Amino acid sequence: MAEAPGSPSGPVTAADVEHAVRLAVIALRGADTQDWSAKAGSLEWECWKTVEHLADDLFSYAVQLGPEKPPLDSDVPFAWSRKKPGGSANAISADRDAGWAGLLQVLEASGALLTAIVRTTPPTVRSHHTFGAADPEGFAAMGIVETLVHTHDIAVGLGIGWTPPVELCDRVLARLFPDAPTDTDRWSTLLWATGRAELPGRPRLTKWRWYGTPRADDGP
Repeated sequence: MAEAPGSPSGPVTAADVEHAVRLAVIALRGADTQDWSAKAGSLEWECWKTVEHLADDLFSYAVQLGPEKPPLDSDVPFAWSRKKPGGSANAISADRDAGWAGLLQVLEASGALLTAIVRTTPPTVRSHHTFGAADPEGFAAMGIVETLVHTHDIAVGLGIGWTPPVELCDRVLARLFPDAPTDTDRWSTLLWATGRAELPGRPRLTKWRWYGTPRADDGP
C-alpha cells in the first residue's frame, strides 16, 4: 500500500515529494503540443531547461543524503557542467531526441530517487546545503518547493493551469519559511516567499531564501 501524504499540520514526508512530482508530471503531460522552447514565466530559462533544472535539483538533494557520512560543509562532488555560458550548472540533463515524454521521464526518475532516499534515511542525518545543514524532511521540503514553483514557471510559459494542493504549500512554508505570513492564501504565499508574486501589503521579494536547518538544531 502506498504511503499517504502527510497531514495538514504534520511534517513533510517522502509521500509528499512523490505526490508533488506526480501532480507536476500530470500537469505538464497536458502540454505535449506546446512550445517547450518558450520562456518559463519570469525566469530567463526556456521551459525545457527549467524541467531539466528541476530534475537536477531533485537528483542533487537525493544524492546529498546518499553517502554513509553525508558531507556537512560541501556538496557531493559530482561533475557539474554548463551547456551555455552563464547557464545553470547541472549534473544531469535530458536527451533532446527523446522529446517531451523523455524529459518528463527524467523528472519522474529524479523525483522517485529523492522520494526513496527521504523514505529510508534516518531523521537524525544531516547534510550540507547553502541554506543550512538539513535533515531528510528539510531536503524533502526543498524538493517540493522546487517542484511547485518551477512547475508554476513552466505552466506560465506553456499557457497551462497549475494550482498545487493547499496542504503541500502549508507544510513546506511551515518547514522552510518561518517568517512567511500564516493568515494568507498558502499558494500565493509560497509564490511570494520565492520571489514570484506580491501579497496584499507585501511587495514582491527581490531576494529570498529558505531555512533548511531543523529548528531543534538552532536551539531555543
